[in-house]
Amino acid sequence: QVQLVESGGGLVQAGGSLRLSCAASGRTFSNYAMGWSRQAPGKEREFVASINWSGGRTYYADSVKGRFTISRDNAKNTVYLQMNSLKPEDTAVYYCAANSRGYTSSYRGDYDYWGQGTQVTVSS
Repeated sequence: QVQLVESGGGLVQAGGSLRLSCAASGRTFSNYAMGWSRQAPGKEREFVASINWSGGRTYYADSVKGRFTISRDNAKNTVYLQMNSLKPEDTAVYYCAANSRGYTSSYRGDYDYWGQGTQVTVSS
C-alpha cells in the first residue's frame, strides 16, 4: 500500500503561482512513477503531468505545457507540481497518483494509488 497526501492548494489570482506537494508513505517511493491529474466540476478527470521513477522523464498535457513543472525528491518521498501563469480554467481538484510500473503515463488505469485531492481555485 502507498498512502498519498496532497497539500499546497488554495485560491490564487490569474497569472499567479502555486506549488502542490504530494507526500508518499508506505512502499519504496523511488520504485513508482508519479502523476498529477485534475478534475473540474462537470468535467472528466484530466491527467496533467507525470514523472518516471528516477525523475529523468516527464510528460505534460498540452493544456499545461510550458506553465507547469513536475519534479520529485526521492529522499523526501515527495512529488511536486509547480504551477505558474495560472488561468481560471486551471481551477479543479488536483490529485496525486502513484504508478508501480515506473514509467510516465497519462493513462489513468496505469496508476495504482491516489490521494484525496487538493482544491486549486484561480480567480479572474
